Amino acid sequence: MTATSPICLTMPSPAATCALARALGVRLRAGDVLLMEGGIGAGKTHFARCLIQSLLPAPEDVPSPTFTLVQVYEAADFEIWHSDLYRLTDPDQVVELGLTEAFETALCLVEWPDRLADLSPQEALWIRFADAGDSPEARALELSWTAGDWGARLQGVAA
Repeated sequence: MTATSPICLTMPSPAATCALARALGVRLRAGDVLLMEGGIGAGKTHFARCLIQSLLPAPEDVPSPTFTLVQVYEAADFEIWHSDLYRLTDPDQVVELGLTEAFETALCLVEWPDRLADLSPQEALWIRFADAGDSPEARALELSWTAGDWGARLQGVAA
C-alpha cells in the first residue's frame, strides 16, 4: 500500500488543510476513491467537508456521516459519497451500503478504510492524518497509492 514516492505534507492550520482539499478537489473525477486514515479528531472529516464544499454547485451543509454512515452529494458532473465506516463490524456491511458500486461511478471519500478489508480499491489514494506536533492544530498528511495515475495528477497540489 505504498507509492513509489509518497507525498508528505505538514499543514500548519485547519485553513491550510482546507486549501489542500480544495486544490485536490479540482483534480478528482468519478471513480476516484480517497481512503482517509487517522485517529478520532485527526482532521479527516474537516478535510472531506472542505473538499466536498469546493465541488458543490451551491453552498450546502456537509455533516459528518458518523451516524448516517454515508452522505451523498451532487457535484456538477458526478455524485460524491462521503462515508464513515467507524461503526461497521463486517466488510459485508460495506456492500449493503452500496459503497462498492459507488467506487465505480462516484467520487468516494472513505473515513476508517480499515473496515473495508479486502474491498479497498487498488487504485485508491490513501491519505493518512496525524498530529504534526508543531501546534495542536498542525497536521502531518501522507498521500500514497499503489496503482493509478496519482503521481501525475498530484503534481503541484501542495504548491
